[in-house]
Amino acid sequence: MSRGITIGGWVLHAPVTLRALVRGDEVWLAVLASLIGLAAGLMVVGINETTLLMHRELFALDNDGHMSGVLRLAPWRAVLVPSLGGLVLGLFGLLAIRIRPGRPVDPIEANALYGGRMSFRDSVIVMLQTVLSNGVGASIGLEAGYTQIGSAVASKLGRAFRVRRQDMRVLVGCGAAGAIGAAFDAPIAGAFYAFELVIGTYALVNLAPVTLASICAILVTHVLGSAAPSLSIDLPPGIGGFDYVPILGLGVVSALVGIAIMRAVTLAESLFRRSRLPVWVRPGVGGLIVGLMALITPSVMSAGHMAMRLGLDAQFGMQQVALMLVLKALASAVSIGSGFRGGLFFASLYLGVLTGTLCGDLLSLVTSNSLSPVVCALICMSAVAVAIVGGPLTMVFLALESTGSLPLTSAVLAASVVSSLTVRRIFGYSFATWRFHLRGESIRSAVDVGWMRNLTVGRMMRREVRTVRIDTALAAVRRDFPLGSAHRVIVVDQSGGYAGLVMVPELHSTDGDVERLSQLLHYPDIVLRPQMTVREAVSLFETGEADALAVVDDIQRRQVIGELTEQHALRRYSEELDRSRKELSGER
Repeated sequence: MSRGITIGGWVLHAPVTLRALVRGDEVWLAVLASLIGLAAGLMVVGINETTLLMHRELFALDNDGHMSGVLRLAPWRAVLVPSLGGLVLGLFGLLAIRIRPGRPVDPIEANALYGGRMSFRDSVIVMLQTVLSNGVGASIGLEAGYTQIGSAVASKLGRAFRVRRQDMRVLVGCGAAGAIGAAFDAPIAGAFYAFELVIGTYALVNLAPVTLASICAILVTHVLGSAAPSLSIDLPPGIGGFDYVPILGLGVVSALVGIAIMRAVTLAESLFRRSRLPVWVRPGVGGLIVGLMALITPSVMSAGHMAMRLGLDAQFGMQQVALMLVLKALASAVSIGSGFRGGLFFASLYLGVLTGTLCGDLLSLVTSNSLSPVVCALICMSAVAVAIVGGPLTMVFLALESTGSLPLTSAVLAASVVSSLTVRRIFGYSFATWRFHLRGESIRSAVDVGWMRNLTVGRMMRREVRTVRIDTALAAVRRDFPLGSAHRVIVVDQSGGYAGLVMVPELHSTDGDVERLSQLLHYPDIVLRPQMTVREAVSLFETGEADALAVVDDIQRRQVIGELTEQHALRRYSEELDRSRKELSGER
């Protein structure tokens, strides 16, 4: 039985009629995307309310629960809550590993490698870990939980409706679009987050479902009274042409700050690994470090929503801003490096505001530039997020929807492009793809490359092959393989292991010096294995300058199980590339 929604071991699918409608009509696929958006909006509201409740109860806050905006926390709470919360998270992680061994797959990896298939149970665990991490004050954002559960719901529904691989990838993007759109009350930013970071490309045919999912998610937050408050900032009516010189400089500075933060996260992870502390203890130690920083300023805790708004209101002096920038960057690195679950999207926005405010203050001291610290803060808010998260258009539209200022959006676009180019030139990765790289994955985006892993040598090879023993007489081999009967002959040794290839024309040459079959062997040390991907096979053909190679079961036994030609591998590779291109362009 094919897999769909699983309940108690049973597989449930949507009714056949509905499955046929969704698979055959883009309108019904958009309807399904709208339902996914509604579910994502509900998840965002639930996660938000849960974490705010935890903040109020655990830290005894008398406001709405936005912890980073308070001026002072009770010292014992600031230290004890994240420390004990980290230990609870570590123990929960041990339990989760026993219940669900293996590493959970996030939306980007799911779309890049697995055709959008995600584990719903693993995603629930990730969501709970994210809520717990943020709820006890770890310096991370909730976007990992938002997008994980929103995309997992989409994947679950896609499996229930048995949608095509490309449609499944789009639905996973719809879940992420709804989550981000609802989190920021920014439908366009949510949609482009899906296009740039989760689906990996933009196609006109995908615009309707992704946009509808984002809008429906935001509708839920408005109906439930949980929409993100808009920014109310006085901005200049225009930005002069000469102002773009420092704006481009802000893009470079933002990129360098983003790279430094990503490196700091990697360094923190490395230090915690080398500390030899038990894995479940590390979040407690990380929470203790963050709690000690919170004694200086509580703004280092949680995602930094309220602190970001206070920074945009220019309520901090230059020295305080510099201190908060350093402490928030260190707190975020320690939180993620020690094992707290969460993301850097929200934190990068706050770090960008601090970076821009500091740069604006410095500019006002050394030049007569007309850019105010608030404008610089808004520009760097997006540019630092582009450096860390990626998705320049996502951040540009987020700035536009947050401020409603077209002149500012133009400046944000310029700085974001420079920031993105600088990161790609110096560093080469966003935060998500950098972590894939550290795990040994070669993923640079969510563009579907899973088909390349599925297109293995074992699937492409020809299994019906004839072999001859290396000690067979030349005359007998020539008799069994006359000219024109085959292009090549696979030779095996006395134990049946691969020995090399012999070309039939060379076999029938009149060279009198050839007395044994072993003198005609080619590629004795170059073989293919069935689990190799088509890319690895093509690379081996090029390295060995071979037109065909034998396929063996493993390197030790070298038992021949098939043969693959370079021509066939390249043709299959081209066919899959063309199919992928058609899917990306919206062709069915």
